[in-house]
Amino acid sequence: MKKFTKMIALVLVCGMLFCLAACDPASTPDNSTPDSSTPAQQTLKMGTNAYFQPYEYYEGSKIIGIDAEIAEAIAGKLGMKLEIVDMKFDAIITAVQEGSVDFGMAGMTVKEDRLKEVDFTTSYATGVQVIIVKEGSPITTVDDLYAEDASYKVGVQLGTTGDLYCTEDFGSENVITYANGNEAVLALVGGSIDCVVIDNEPAKALVQANAGLQILDSHYADEDYAICIKKGNKDLYDKINAAIAELINDGTVDQILAKYIH
Repeated sequence: MKKFTKMIALVLVCGMLFCLAACDPASTPDNSTPDSSTPAQQTLKMGTNAYFQPYEYYEGSKIIGIDAEIAEAIAGKLGMKLEIVDMKFDAIITAVQEGSVDFGMAGMTVKEDRLKEVDFTTSYATGVQVIIVKEGSPITTVDDLYAEDASYKVGVQLGTTGDLYCTEDFGSENVITYANGNEAVLALVGGSIDCVVIDNEPAKALVQANAGLQILDSHYADEDYAICIKKGNKDLYDKINAAIAELINDGTVDQILAKYIH
C-alpha cells in the first residue's frame, strides 16, 4: 500500500513539473517579438519642399501629392519604407550630396547646372512654367517681359527653375526670391512685384485661392521633372530608374497624375 501511495505521489509531482514547464514563458515562443534573424525594413529618405501643390503639400500633418505618391510606389517596388523630409527647396541638392536624404523629389527640373551636382533619373512628368499677374496688368504675354524698356519685378521661389531662368533672362536686380510660391503671390497681391513665375499646377491653386489674379495663356518655359540622386550612387540610381519604368509601363504614374491634375 505504501509502495502504491509513493508511486501516485511521484506521478503527481512529475505532472506538476510538466505543467510548470509548459506554462513557463521562457519555454513558449512569443509571436509578438520579431525574429532577430529577420532584417528590419530599410528606410528610403526623400528630400522635398512641401509647398508645391499638387506635387507635394500638407494635408493636416501629412505630406501628400504627386511626388509623395510616386515616391511611395517606388519605395514599395524596392521593398523599403518611405520617409519624407521637408526642407527648403534650395537645400535639397545639398542634402542629397551629403547623404542626409537618399534622393530629392520636388517637381525638380533637369538642368545642365544641376547635372554637375547630382544625377537625375528618367523623367516621370513634364511641367510648364507660367506667369501669374493681377487682372488688368500691363503684362499680357510672356513677350512683354522681354520688351526693350521693360523693368518689371518678377517674383520666384528661391532655387527653382523659375528663379534660375528669370535671373538669367531679366537679371538679378529684377528678380525677387521667396521661400515658396505662396509668399511670392502674397507679394504680388500686395503690389511689391509685377508678376510671379511658377509651375502651372501650383499656379492654378494659388490663383484659385487669391481673387483678382490670372495666369497668362503664353507659357514661360516647358520642362521635365525627375528625381535627383547623389553622384556615384549607381546602385540606387539603377533601382529607382527600374522602378520608375515599371510604374510608367503599368499605368501607375498616369493614375497618380490624373488624380491630382484635371
